[in-house]
Amino acid sequence: MSRENVDLTLLMYEIFNRRDLDALLALMHDEVEIEPRLGALEGDYRGHDGVRRWWSDLLDLLPDYRAELMEVQDLGDMTLGRVRGRAHGAASTAPVVEEWWQSILWRDGRCVRWSNFATKADALETIERSRDAFRFDGDDSGGRPQGALPG
Repeated sequence: MSRENVDLTLLMYEIFNRRDLDALLALMHDEVEIEPRLGALEGDYRGHDGVRRWWSDLLDLLPDYRAELMEVQDLGDMTLGRVRGRAHGAASTAPVVEEWWQSILWRDGRCVRWSNFATKADALETIERSRDAFRFDGDDSGGRPQGALPG
């Protein structure tokens, strides 16, 4: 299953960069949660309507935004990627180049949550806390979230 999730992550970035919102939505769970790095400023993105709002918010500001997946790690039901984004502001020719880390939780071939982080350490810490929160006595999942969101 995990190689499938790596392939789905690669596909998700390919779809975004070709600007195919319908194909992106097809990869998203109906109740997907997006946790951007600036969540408090950007707002809450949940469900397909949230994906559409995130898409519009980002591309209205940075219409030529491209995201390159620099590396991706298989974490079972999750992937962790290092991402480089490049763009120019809609009202400016000033270039934007950024790097961040993204964890994606996959269930049945669909993304149920993606979270963005400034550093790999922040991403790994949050992933471990999430796994600890869902570890129960007798649970053989290795701490991977099992049923954190509807699947």
